[in-house]
Amino acid sequence: MEFLIEYGLFLAKAVTLVIAIIVIIGAIVSAGSKSKSQQHPGSITITNLSEELSELETDMRKEIMDKEAFKQFQKAQKQSHKQQAKEEPQSTDVASERLFVVDFNGDVQASAVENLREELSAIIGVAEQGDEVLVRLESPGGMVHSYGLAASQLQRLKSRGIKLNVAVDEVAASGGYMMACVADRIYSAPFAIIGSIGVLGQLPNFSRLLKQNKVDFEQHTAGEFKRTLTMFGENTDKAREKFKEDLENTHQLFKAFITENRPELDIDRVATGEHWYGREALELGLVDQVITSDDIILKAAKDKTVFKVKYEIKKPLSERLPISLLKASHNALLNLWYRGESQKFYK
Repeated sequence: MEFLIEYGLFLAKAVTLVIAIIVIIGAIVSAGSKSKSQQHPGSITITNLSEELSELETDMRKEIMDKEAFKQFQKAQKQSHKQQAKEEPQSTDVASERLFVVDFNGDVQASAVENLREELSAIIGVAEQGDEVLVRLESPGGMVHSYGLAASQLQRLKSRGIKLNVAVDEVAASGGYMMACVADRIYSAPFAIIGSIGVLGQLPNFSRLLKQNKVDFEQHTAGEFKRTLTMFGENTDKAREKFKEDLENTHQLFKAFITENRPELDIDRVATGEHWYGREALELGLVDQVITSDDIILKAAKDKTVFKVKYEIKKPLSERLPISLLKASHNALLNLWYRGESQKFYK
């Protein structure tokens, strides 16, 4: 155990050094690159998932079937395609139904909302009657205003009569569930984390530390509640009560939004800040079906054309390099922590 502690301290120091090096490299690369006042343009990528799944099935059959059986399979496929071509309407005005798939991986700031905006705008521009959208949503929640905007983006589809489905494979909590509840139908994997309809506010206070070191802190405001709790000044009971009141008001708005979109929910039962796993969430009415997004897409591909829509902004090397190195350092530290927890609790 002592070895693990010492190793952990060594790794923490190493990670700190790596981060410092990353910052320096990022600064050097940024200084060496030409400054650009305008935002880097992005582009929409469309992937035909139906074709990819069909090709995958063909490749699998080619490997596991003998040559004669595979020839018979290909022959049957060609005959099936010919028959479908005869039965389908000849008019080019009638298009087959489509499912557009969009991924949303949310952080605290819901920064992926910028990509979501572009993706949904592209879909809205081409969507026709019968088309649907599936958002594969993963988010533990975050800032109220950021996730409020993300939920509003999804409401753009609803306001235009485009059916919206949300699939949660791992987590849609707090602001993540605020987004999910907008959908016509919510799908959840069996052990996905759902709910956490609550509001959290927390911050440290360094006033005693400042006093101990004879450091004065001054803050001047116009308006009694321009600032309630502060990190550096002494907090009063009145300020705390106002802060709690603001949290409660936000919670009431959150509950009202959930009720508006899913009126059948027992909001007092589920708006306690608790979270539930997929099957429990189904019993409470938080989701409509327990199924993974993969199975949804496989099922849809049988009678719809499934497209994945992704908006990407190509960042310059000065931005990509530090982020990649930080992610690598974070993953290394996280893996070490998991190993330590495993030895502590499961060995």
